[in-house]
Amino acid sequence: MTAVVDPVATPPGLARRFAAFLYEGVLLFGVVFFAGLLYSILTRQQHALQGRTGMGLMLFLVMGLYFVWFWTRSGQTLAMKTWHLRVVDAAGRPLSIVRAIARYLLSWLWFLPALVSVRLIGLHSGGAIVGSLIAGVLAYLLIARLHPQRQFLHDAICGSRVITQLPQPS
Repeated sequence: MTAVVDPVATPPGLARRFAAFLYEGVLLFGVVFFAGLLYSILTRQQHALQGRTGMGLMLFLVMGLYFVWFWTRSGQTLAMKTWHLRVVDAAGRPLSIVRAIARYLLSWLWFLPALVSVRLIGLHSGGAIVGSLIAGVLAYLLIARLHPQRQFLHDAICGSRVITQLPQPS
């Protein structure tokens, strides 16, 4: 039986959600590393630029499976469990598969504007690309401060939200 959460619960702070975001990046490094290694072995990739489109698509799908699996099962990825966060729909119920997929696709709004601007401007140096990504992520965080419940844009669009999920007392 799944517990329904209070739909008007106060959302967790942006700092805690951002900390979970950073920790998620650390955990995803391992997932992406092993998926990329498996792809390289299975396709007999000899050079890093060989088959990079296929690898990019495969990694996009692997990350999507990772997030959709956790969000539809418990509402928490490993990083979200650590930071006591949970994603639910607007009524406080677990996400459906369709809503979880929409949330995953829309969550790329964290990076997409920065990546598109880097491409349009023609930046090639690593420092400029990283700087643009950091600026884009910080702007995305600031946009959440404008939302009445401090929700991120992708959550507001797809009808999901992040809540505090404290461990049950023993």
